[in-house]
Amino acid sequence: MVRQRMTGRERREQLISIGRAAFAELGFDGASVEEIAARAQVSKPVVYEHFGGKEGLYAVVIDREMLALEKLVTAALESGSWRSRIEQVTLALLTYVEQDTDGFVILVRDSKPGNQRSYSTLLNTAINQVSHILAEAFAHRGLDQDLAALYAQALVGTVSMTAQWWLDVRTPEKEVVAAHIVNLCWNGLSGMETKPKLKGQA
Repeated sequence: MVRQRMTGRERREQLISIGRAAFAELGFDGASVEEIAARAQVSKPVVYEHFGGKEGLYAVVIDREMLALEKLVTAALESGSWRSRIEQVTLALLTYVEQDTDGFVILVRDSKPGNQRSYSTLLNTAINQVSHILAEAFAHRGLDQDLAALYAQALVGTVSMTAQWWLDVRTPEKEVVAAHIVNLCWNGLSGMETKPKLKGQA
């Protein structure tokens, strides 16, 4: 039986899928054009034809992952109470780690600093959104709104670093992890002092 030839678009999508898996498994430096071509059962020139090389394919993979994760984060922060938004964004990130592990691995372990779109730029977007939410919450509670950005950094950092830890351990279940993150963040926020001081300082 003769195998049906792929269209150009189908071949491109196949190479993106295979490249994504290769970058997650081997890293950017370890995933060669030869390796990607071999996995796709095509010649190296086919990869160059579609992407101009490994860098071009990697850029497409990164951009797709960024768009997917940015959409999840933005949707999670769009509506709901202050606490529910923290819950939603925490669970959204852990769900992404669970369902799109390869993509998360590529973003956090292999994304090059200085790229226009990277995991750190996504975190900055999330921090800005959380900062706006916290500024409203601070105003409502009579707290200093100028400190909202500081607390947003801490909150987003907590969620992000815990997600990276959970990427490897996968236990307990994501809902349990999310509940504990929110417990720390929310109960810490709900009991905040107006002018906190370290215990060892006067």
